[in-house]
Parts: sequence; C-alpha cells; structure tokens
Amino acid sequence: MPFKSLTPYNFRNLSNETIDLSSREVFFVGENGQGKSNFLESLYYCAYGSSFRTNQESEIIKNGESEMSIHSMFTEENKTTHTTLLKIKEKKKSIEKDGKIIHDRKELINTIPCVLYSHDDLDFAVGSPERRRFFIDQSLSMYDVMYIDLMRRYRRILKSRNLCLSERNYSLIDSYDIQLAQNGIEIQKKRKAAIFKFNQIFDRIYEEVTGIDGVHVRYFPSWKEPDEGINCDYIVREYLQKNRDIEAMRNTTMSGTHRDRIVFERNGSAFIPKASTGQRRLVSLILRTAQAVFYNQITGKKPVLLMDDVLLELDPMKRQKVTSLLPEYDQLFCTFLPGEPYENYRRENTFVYEIKEGNWKILK
Repeated sequence: MPFKSLTPYNFRNLSNETIDLSSREVFFVGENGQGKSNFLESLYYCAYGSSFRTNQESEIIKNGESEMSIHSMFTEENKTTHTTLLKIKEKKKSIEKDGKIIHDRKELINTIPCVLYSHDDLDFAVGSPERRRFFIDQSLSMYDVMYIDLMRRYRRILKSRNLCLSERNYSLIDSYDIQLAQNGIEIQKKRKAAIFKFNQIFDRIYEEVTGIDGVHVRYFPSWKEPDEGINCDYIVREYLQKNRDIEAMRNTTMSGTHRDRIVFERNGSAFIPKASTGQRRLVSLILRTAQAVFYNQITGKKPVLLMDDVLLELDPMKRQKVTSLLPEYDQLFCTFLPGEPYENYRRENTFVYEIKEGNWKILK
C-alpha cells in the first residue's frame, strides 16, 4: 500500500502529529468542518504538490501561522519505502522526495497516483467546457508526463499570440501560428485517442449502475480534421491567418484546443440537459471510476482512491452498485458522517478514525 504514515505541520486545522495509515482501507468519520476533507487534501497535496480545493496556498496554512509542511512515508509495489516532504516557508514552496529537492511538480505525478472523488466533480457534467477539458487533460497527465510539457508549451504560445493580437504586433504572429498549430494538433490527437479508450469503460459502467445504455463522451475539436493526405498543420495555420483580424478585434485566439468541446451524448443528442439531478451526479461519480480503471489499464498500476462524502446523495441500491464497481485499488480513503453505515464497507483490517477539531482517535 502506498501511504504508510502522514505527519502534517500547520496544515489547516490538523494536529501536528503522525497518523498511521498502514491499512489498505482508511475511513475518517466526523461531523462537517472537523477536518475529514483536510486529511484527503493533505494526501492529494503529497501526491501532486497542489491542493484540489484552492489555488491560494496561503489558505492551507493553519490560522495564525506563517509556514507549514507535510511529511509522508509510502511504499511501492516492490516494497521499497520512500518519503516526500512538502514545505511552505516565507511564501516559498519546496518539495523533496527521498531527501532530494524536486524542482518540478511533474516529477511527483507517478509517485502516488491518486484519484479524487468529490462534490465538485459535478462540474465535469454540468459546468463549463473548461472543466471537462480539465478532466480529460488530468486523466492524460496522470500517466503521460510528456503531455504536461505539451500543455505547458501550448499555453505559453497561446499567451504570447494573444499579446501580439492585443498590441496589433504581427511581426512574430506567423511563427506563433506554426507553433500553436503543431502543439495543438498533438494535444488534439492525444485527447481523441484517450476519449476513444475512455468511452469503452465509461459507457459500460454507467449502464451497469443506472440501467441507461448508450451514454458516452463525445469530443468536438475546435480544429476540424482535414481529409486524409492533407497537411493538417497547413490547414490550421491558414485558418488562423484567415481569422486574424477578427481575433485582433477581440484580443484573443478564438480557435484551438483551449476551445475544444467535450459533451455527454445518448442516441445522438445531448444527455445532460435532459438528465435528472441523480443521473448527473452519477455521471460525475462514474467519470472518476472510469478514470481510475483507465489509468490501471494504461499503466498496469493500481491507484489510490480518495472519496470525500460522495456516497451521501445516493440511495442504498445505487451505493451498493457504485461501490461494487470500484476499480482495483492500492489503497482507499473514505470520509463519512457519524451515523452513516460505514460498517457496511469496513473490512477486517480497515482503520477507522474519528475526527474532531483536527484531532483523531482510532475506533475499535
């Protein structure tokens, strides 16, 4: 199992003590606002070097303090033990793995692959197109570090091209068009291939849980694919040049992978607008399960699952179906409110911690 222990220091409201996580399943039980989600956030922070709840890292530091750290110990499948140490001091973040400084967060990506289930996942179903693009990009980034570099290059080029448009400075824009086309087309190819494989998982699981068949993810790239044998780069550059004056008026690049659309369809029509609230919630839940299965199929590795009160809104039958279809995992962390039937999911060696005001005690 990956996480053996965790030692937070001034991380939100969590006590500055070491917690034993050496079980395949770990449950956190407590009222809202006591620190259950903070534990999941700290684990996610160790895995990816960022929070899933805020972009302002000052918010994760305990009130009244100016620095924080999280030390984790984990094991690989070959039983090798490793450590990570993430610190924020004097508003600067540092990351260490096995005592060596990491200069780029992407070096953490394959360390402890975590799949997070949270209420905010509903955005992937009903939120902005940007949120659905984020989900697909996240799924790719979990196993393809080169995709992270590709996305970074694309964003830098896009930013520079938009600056040229806003300043009416066309001296470099032809060069940016070439780079934007090359990197954007590569992103488009990777997204298309990933969504094709992803649908083979998502469609099946959604039907098994809900009884509704044919729900799938549809990808609409901003740049249409040309006929076979035609140079795609040239077509895209020609398109960008043709629309340059309109884009200059709006000070922004109006086409590219940052404008791709990803929608849910059934029988050729949009599914989400007609779906019930429960069906939409299940879309977001099953997306995460499909993400974990997808990762396992691509890499052969089992992910860590972080489930933050996501079963609350499901009726007992749906809960049973969702939990029965969880992918093979290396470790599972779940949060529950008091009174929830967590005993139904507990196994012989499951750790159950009661959380109160950031402190914890194990329940027998």
